Amino acid sequence: MRLRADFVVIGSGIAGLRAAIHLVAHGAVVMVTKADSAESNTGYAQGGIAAALGPDDSTDLHRDDTLEAGAGLCDVAAVEVLVNEGPHYVRELIGWGAAFDLDADGHPALGREGAHSVRRVLHARDATGREIARMLWQRVAGHSRLRVLDHALATRLDVHDGVCRGVHVRLDDGRHVDIDARAVLLATGGAGQVFQETTNPHVASGDGLAMAWRCGARVSDLEFVQFHPTVLHVPGAARFLVSEAVRGEGARLINGEGEPFMTRYDRRGDLAPRDVVATAMVREAERTGGPVYLTLSHLDPDWAAQRFPGIAEVCARAGLDFGRDRLPVSPAAHYLCGGVDTDLVGRTAIAGLFAAGEVACTRVHGANRLASNSLLEGLVFGARAADAMVVSPEAPAALPVAVENASSGEPPHQPGSAPVDAAAVPMLMWRAAGLVRHADGLAPLVTALGPWADALEAQADQPPADDQACRHASIARVAWLIARAAQRRTESRGGHRRADFPERDDVNWKVHIADQKAAD
Repeated sequence: MRLRADFVVIGSGIAGLRAAIHLVAHGAVVMVTKADSAESNTGYAQGGIAAALGPDDSTDLHRDDTLEAGAGLCDVAAVEVLVNEGPHYVRELIGWGAAFDLDADGHPALGREGAHSVRRVLHARDATGREIARMLWQRVAGHSRLRVLDHALATRLDVHDGVCRGVHVRLDDGRHVDIDARAVLLATGGAGQVFQETTNPHVASGDGLAMAWRCGARVSDLEFVQFHPTVLHVPGAARFLVSEAVRGEGARLINGEGEPFMTRYDRRGDLAPRDVVATAMVREAERTGGPVYLTLSHLDPDWAAQRFPGIAEVCARAGLDFGRDRLPVSPAAHYLCGGVDTDLVGRTAIAGLFAAGEVACTRVHGANRLASNSLLEGLVFGARAADAMVVSPEAPAALPVAVENASSGEPPHQPGSAPVDAAAVPMLMWRAAGLVRHADGLAPLVTALGPWADALEAQADQPPADDQACRHASIARVAWLIARAAQRRTESRGGHRRADFPERDDVNWKVHIADQKAAD
């Protein structure tokens, strides 16, 4: 089957939905989503959305906090776009009816999270992402120019003569659809499922990133994986994110002896940047030989349960009283700071192909994302990408300079040269390319993953390959890209920590490195 549209949006999170709202005013739009419109990383975002709206705040302060958290690798121009345009788009959400928490005067109740110098984070209880997605979907659902293909998997971008002309999609009934379009937007989210321990939903398997790399798009900064420090860790239960907003409201990290410990590692204590907190938790566990907990016992337990009802409910199912018990927590893969390289309007190295949200790398996050900037990024850059798709869908991308193109001239792997264990990839990535990395683990991992990714991609291209085969191929390819990026950056910075190179090295490594598949 073949469809024709003006625009294709792959993904139904905040970036894809905000883009679609603009695009339907200018042409026919097909939205492709793996599950349904409610299943995305946006819907799992408990924390909030940051914007300089408070009387004691400014875009300059928000910019400075973002740059500080990014550990020297944020693109200043991208940060300026984010913080200066962010308030407009957040006010737009409020005008459209987003049900953010309000203070006694009816103004947005602003919270504080790690590495923010003031209270600037808007929340909708502990389900902010779900509320934003609900409201955005309400704005666009049922529009005569929007066609939604849910439970559909985008498997290949159609690129001819250096221009993306559409996408190949497999529906859940096994039918295949080719969609021709003037422009395609990747808004596929992150890749947390590459790791054994993750806060991300099942759909976050890096499909958009893998598709883009396979057809020649440039990818960048993939070594910078943000590991969220406070993930509920109860044996036998699924990992569950305990929002940073909980620490913003006064919760503390303690060791097995009940001692707060974060000020031992950073003057900002429990509200230090996420990479700092996660690393400190690991060091404290190693120092004491015991677990780490999050506690709210010094706060009003009834208030805590009312403020964070979703988290309290999950804790109760795990046999824990959210406001009274010590909550066992540990880091887990949460957010990919790198992605498909784009300019500031979402254009990639391939004309006609755009990217926005977590799948994209505008370099706005640098080496470590500031808390609650991700929803803002999807909102701002989703809108900017949509505008560029309308005005100049085939204009060449003006990408930032990359210091090295590490894939050029690389000899191809030999598919099938080693036994392939697709199910083992997340476990191997967690062990060797997780929170703390070392050359001794990365080198054999990279050596194994290259041929595995090639073999799994070959299998996924052969009928009757199913969604699971495509999932395994995407995870293996993105795992290889992350592991190889981690192997070559011989320093520790932001979300990338090397045990064998523990110091930050601005002399040699204050740079961005991009990868691009060599021409066949």
